[in-house]
Amino acid sequence: MNEMDTDELYYMATDLLKSLIATPSVSRDETAAANIIEETMRKLGFEPRRHINNVWAVAPGYDVSLPTILLNSHIDTVKPVEGWTRDPYLPAEDPQTERLYGLGSNDAGASLVSLIGAFAYMGRRPREYNLVMLASAQEEVSGRDGMEAVVTMLPHIDMAIVGEPTGMRPAIAEKGLMVIDAEARGVAGHAARDEGVNAIYKAMDAICRLRSLKLEKVSDMLGPVKMTVTQIEAGTQHNVVPDTCRFVIDVRTTDVYSNEETLEIMRRELPGCTLTPRSTRLNPSSISRMHPVVRRLEMLGFEPFGSPTLSDQALMPWPSVKCGPGDSARSHTPDEYILLPEIRSAIAVYTRVLDGLKL
Repeated sequence: MNEMDTDELYYMATDLLKSLIATPSVSRDETAAANIIEETMRKLGFEPRRHINNVWAVAPGYDVSLPTILLNSHIDTVKPVEGWTRDPYLPAEDPQTERLYGLGSNDAGASLVSLIGAFAYMGRRPREYNLVMLASAQEEVSGRDGMEAVVTMLPHIDMAIVGEPTGMRPAIAEKGLMVIDAEARGVAGHAARDEGVNAIYKAMDAICRLRSLKLEKVSDMLGPVKMTVTQIEAGTQHNVVPDTCRFVIDVRTTDVYSNEETLEIMRRELPGCTLTPRSTRLNPSSISRMHPVVRRLEMLGFEPFGSPTLSDQALMPWPSVKCGPGDSARSHTPDEYILLPEIRSAIAVYTRVLDGLKL
């Protein structure tokens, strides 16, 4: 990529990011942001498709006999947290620090516009693969009208590059998530007499077992499956032995167990409780360190790692790697920002990875 291409794509990307920051797009309310992405794709010469607030385009020259790479990031944001010292919807540059402030600038606006820049460049280049760009909705809430709603509408995908703030390091494994509603049942009785079966005590036994439970397999990149009790509720009044105790378990699964396998093990280890997952759809994911995309990123100096944070990878049925400009520690924080050089660098890295790539 020559310097002129770099400059044009960089300014296009930063202008687009400023427009997105200035357009509130909290999860499930992304219509205006989707309109901007759709219009941008048309201005870049592509023919975008849209379902609800998910917008995608297929680069010219699609050939069903070739493998297909998906470029993806999300257009939605969380709600502004307390503590902002500036308007979260006012894109503001600080020339001294080269920061661009605004809600969604880091998570994941910079990744989104950098991927669009790379798509605009590579979409017109000779390739030995097909290329699809998807800007998805409802990522922050893992909503059913986001990635999940369009998976079957896309062409066949062989692998995806998912833009999230990782400092461009490739996350080659990502934890999944299950939220489980657990219930221990006892028998009600009067607290003054030796009667009843206390459901709290039964729940305590289960929670102690969970605290010490170590699953046999441990992921090389993600470590052990993590199970954390985060809420508990029981009892109606001080003198009644409770017959029910409910508690919530946050389970972060890894690439060595599916969500369903993890749930089966937990049920076997906690026979005195009923365990009801709110969903098993947010699965862990992984990709081989030897995948050509990962190898190219590694050769550029970016060390692969395992990510504890959830993304749209959890809803993808194909291999994927997560990498993008920015720092996850800035996400969901007051005065969120991206460093402008991070965008310029990300476009260059994405295009270097994609140019001449063979799958």
